[in-house]
Amino acid sequence: MRKNVLFLFFVFAGFQAVNAQQEAQFTQNMFNIMAINPGYAGSNDAICVTTLFRQQWLGFTETVNGRENNVAPQTMLFSLHSNVNPIHGGLGLVVYKDKLGYEDNIGVKFGYAFRKPLKGGNLGIGIMAGFLNKKIDFTQFNPIDPGDLLLTGGTNAESDMVFDLSFGAYYKLPGVFYAGISSTQLMESPSSYGTNLASPQLKRHYYITGGYQWALPNNPQFELRPSVFIKSDFSSTQYDVNALMYYNNQFWGGFSYRTTDAVAILIGATPFSQSGNKSLESLGIGYSYDVTTSAMGANGRSSGSHEVMLNYCFKIVVPYVPSSYKNVRFL
Repeated sequence: MRKNVLFLFFVFAGFQAVNAQQEAQFTQNMFNIMAINPGYAGSNDAICVTTLFRQQWLGFTETVNGRENNVAPQTMLFSLHSNVNPIHGGLGLVVYKDKLGYEDNIGVKFGYAFRKPLKGGNLGIGIMAGFLNKKIDFTQFNPIDPGDLLLTGGTNAESDMVFDLSFGAYYKLPGVFYAGISSTQLMESPSSYGTNLASPQLKRHYYITGGYQWALPNNPQFELRPSVFIKSDFSSTQYDVNALMYYNNQFWGGFSYRTTDAVAILIGATPFSQSGNKSLESLGIGYSYDVTTSAMGANGRSSGSHEVMLNYCFKIVVPYVPSSYKNVRFL
């Protein structure tokens, strides 16, 4: 099934003339706060690793020179963060690869959050610095107008690397609620490749996150965890409203609604969680499926979006060895 990659490219590539958000999106955003808010680093008082893989708009293809290419957005992300008590905060690392048609974005970000106890919870204020390598393969474009300077300005695959910063604050009251506010691509760094028309500049993005935990009064083993995720670049704003139901803090399922884009189902489980020492070690697996409600899903353009999440947290516990003292006066 032939799809026109130009529509996909202009929506997502983030050129200055386009009012579209540049950052990758995830349905399981409640498990991916480290990627957009450096204040989150160390908030779990453990070493946590999270990986996400998202295949968006499955079935989106483009035929170029008789060859059918998969141009559907595809994103892979890895994050690692931990509390580091000697520096009064936490450290975080984010590595991601975001493929949008014939554009590839590979980024690495490293951040620090200063953490401070506040009213029974913990507040983190953090900053994150990173590099983003942007690459576009101009040879793959199949422009409707052969004289289109935007798509024919490059003669091969061209790339550029830019530096940028993120800032955020995150507050968590364990077992009750969390809230965060952050901004990425603060420097709005420009890139340079192809023609001047095809040299996108990063655009500042803003995020608000929040979630609440509520145990059902008559069935405390069931816990409702609603959350919101708001993202904006002041050209467009999108809201994700999520509701997950947890059972025995081990299995979860629920729904998500993303304005003007999709509705999704989410399921997950913690197949391994060491008991006896709370949160000492745990492994979580999650999956979500998006049903596209925008024009991208019309007329069979896409069969939906799939996303897989894997999370592992553990604490390094230093065993306590009792010490003894001997005195010649007391044997």
